[in-house]
Amino acid sequence: MKRLLILTFISLLFSFVNAQAKSTSTPIIYIDGNGVMRWSDTRQEASFFGVNYTLPFAHAYRALGYLGLDRKAAIDNDVYHIARLGLNAYRIHLWDVELTDGEGNLLENEHLDLMDYLIAKLKERNIHIVVTAQTNFGNGYPERNIPTGGFSYKYDKCDMHSNPEAIAAQETYLHDLVKHVNPYTGLAYKDDPSIVGFEINNEPCHSGTKEEVKAYINRMLKAIHKTGNRKPVFYNVSHNEYVVDAYYETAIQGTTYQWYPIGLVSGQTQQGNFLPSIDSYDISFADKVKGFNKKARMIYEFDPADIMYSYMYPAMARTFRTAGFQWITQFAYDPMDIASTNTEYQTHFLNLAYTPHKAISMKIAAEAAYRLKRGESYGSYPQDTLFGDGFRVSYTEDLSELNNGKKYYYSNNTHTQPKDASQLVSIAGCGSSPVVSYEGTGAYFVDCLEPGVWRLEVMPDAVVVSDPFAKPSLDKEVVTIAYGAWDMAIQIPDLGKEFALTAINKGNLRTEEVTDGKIRSLRPGVYLLKRKNSTPTQNWKADSQWNSIRIGEYAAPAPRITEFKVVHTPATVTEAGKALTISAQVAGNVFPDSVIIYTDKISFWNEHNPYIKMKRTSGYTYQATIPAAEIKEGCFRYNIIVCRGDSTRTYPAGISSCGNPSSGTKGNPLDWNYTSDSYWATRVVAPGSAIQLLAVTDTHSGVEAYTLPEWNELQRTLLDFSPIEKPLLQFTFTSKGERPQHILRKAVKEEIKGRKDKLRSCTTLCIRVNSHKMLSENFSAGFITSDGYTYKGICTAPSPEGIIRIPFKDLRQTDTALLPIAYPTFLKQYFHPEKEISFQPEKIEKLELSVSGKDKTKTTIEIGEIWLE
Repeated sequence: MKRLLILTFISLLFSFVNAQAKSTSTPIIYIDGNGVMRWSDTRQEASFFGVNYTLPFAHAYRALGYLGLDRKAAIDNDVYHIARLGLNAYRIHLWDVELTDGEGNLLENEHLDLMDYLIAKLKERNIHIVVTAQTNFGNGYPERNIPTGGFSYKYDKCDMHSNPEAIAAQETYLHDLVKHVNPYTGLAYKDDPSIVGFEINNEPCHSGTKEEVKAYINRMLKAIHKTGNRKPVFYNVSHNEYVVDAYYETAIQGTTYQWYPIGLVSGQTQQGNFLPSIDSYDISFADKVKGFNKKARMIYEFDPADIMYSYMYPAMARTFRTAGFQWITQFAYDPMDIASTNTEYQTHFLNLAYTPHKAISMKIAAEAAYRLKRGESYGSYPQDTLFGDGFRVSYTEDLSELNNGKKYYYSNNTHTQPKDASQLVSIAGCGSSPVVSYEGTGAYFVDCLEPGVWRLEVMPDAVVVSDPFAKPSLDKEVVTIAYGAWDMAIQIPDLGKEFALTAINKGNLRTEEVTDGKIRSLRPGVYLLKRKNSTPTQNWKADSQWNSIRIGEYAAPAPRITEFKVVHTPATVTEAGKALTISAQVAGNVFPDSVIIYTDKISFWNEHNPYIKMKRTSGYTYQATIPAAEIKEGCFRYNIIVCRGDSTRTYPAGISSCGNPSSGTKGNPLDWNYTSDSYWATRVVAPGSAIQLLAVTDTHSGVEAYTLPEWNELQRTLLDFSPIEKPLLQFTFTSKGERPQHILRKAVKEEIKGRKDKLRSCTTLCIRVNSHKMLSENFSAGFITSDGYTYKGICTAPSPEGIIRIPFKDLRQTDTALLPIAYPTFLKQYFHPEKEISFQPEKIEKLELSVSGKDKTKTTIEIGEIWLE
């Protein structure tokens, strides 16, 4: 009987799917009895990879209004870029406060109109959509909330699912939304095959019992069902784990999760090897909840936040596929028109024009999501840095790569030879490779339209000028755009070295014959490349359709640079009597006539003032070497002066929050009326001196403090009571859970970068402590290396002078704490390496100190300087 019922159900399901597909004449998505999303026409598994994008709502909507920009034109440009990256999925949580009145009635307003327009434009590009109906929170971030009269403003988010009036308003809203007819498509949301399904709400905050949660979900399902909707309905199961059983006992067909593997909103760019943090996605209740494998799995939001690296996205896509996810959407793609300031969500930053390396990494990740088999494992880190057919990621190279014979994509400079250059049909990259040599910093795409005919698209240069993850402002540029003219050498066998080049984007009139495979002084735009003596089968024009784009389409921001930008981070420390190499990015719309370095020893009154000329090495990079005789103990201070014609500017002048200059000062330090006293500075120490890793200067002192579990309390205090004693940092941890771990970390890569010779002779880690506050039996210290591995030793009792010494020979490989703490919090908090690798001091990147606390007790440690000797 049970088997008969199952067969009957499957038969009815297929009948429904066939009827739906026939009525729309377009394949739709259905979820089979095993929780697998499939296409209605082929029964094949579906795989979606894409982004969230918020322009119709909240800050993005308002910001374009502040700038007086056409929002629909902005959508056109951004959707083109999303399609250009090969993405096929879009998800957004609608700001219900901007779409409803106080009773939950759907409002026909500009927000809804823009959402309808966006859906229509995504549909044109064959990008599928999941609509998350409500957020139940305000529309302000990063500004203040703006009153709208929407029903969600009447209730606390954690009361939304239990308050009878709030529930009634949600029923009204869901019913109206799902049956809403999009005027741009002529289809109701429930009938549009491009809309895969609906998620009831974004990150619900349940506080009731299991039965109350079920009752709420069932009421929402009923409201949606009354519209005639037959699309899958999804629900978030990675929040409120205490009632997770309730979710699986309802009729929802899909479950949703998020992943922020290195936390959120750090306030600065994070550094390090985070591949161990994305090695696995283990759902804690997967083997505990009945029916877990009967519901589809969707990642509604993910992002390795607060980083500019380009090695993470494909590795995350790999891990998602291993965990069985079929829908994966990043949060969030920045609208191009405000991406220069990254104000929308400062912890996230992704845009093809402004973060080209990350964008190409996303393109590679999309290919991984489409090509990797669901549920297949690729081993554990570092084995899984090579996976599938031609995928590779590397922290040390900051590189994502796809090299499968036909497609050759790379997010950064690479020396990897294409698998088979004669078979290439698609190339996308940043920087140079064995196929394309290019000094510009923007992304480019080279695609075969037919044998002998290729389309070249080149984006303008993006230059980071301020920390994108610090406090944002529409007045604070974090990435600038320049239209550099760079040579591009192309070595594609099908194209050859002799080909015709014709510009096809609007306003670009360039046309010429290339005879040696090198396009000289190439500016951003779109170009048609035709092999010499080739006879195309099609008359390719700007409006010719190719895949989901017209080949003449092009969207890019206008140049933003109005004066030279100098981006430079000085060496933290170097040794006296050793030459010092200084590198800087000097970006502008033209090359400067000269770039020179003056030290703080020059004077207007001197007859002779020595200087060092910087030479351009590649792209916008300039470099110079300061002679060893000039590097003396103390502090080496200097300016960089940029000259062009009669204009001279000196840098730095006014240091931005990330340590980079916002602009230079007019003139140079030898002018009689030059008044700036800003310099870059590098600490210079004696070659044989100890390597200082931590100097306590203030309450922060570069030390990050964590507790596991994260709900333990932490207080930090600067102890600086004596004028003759060096200050200490006091950390007091109050444990609220079982087996707490308290961890202190500091990035020290830059502290040892200029001390490589000394490092070879170092044998001991030294820590000054307040011996009266130390718990030596549960205190350990050591390092995290560039491999992402942790090596620590137990701290012995301090010497009478309050010094703990840990010999390198006593350091042992331990589990790596995955910090910052990931969301969702049920994920593993430690990475256990499968292979023992010996400690290599030259790979040190971070210092780590840890204390094993006791349940529900206070633990206090006080530390001062930390060094190597």
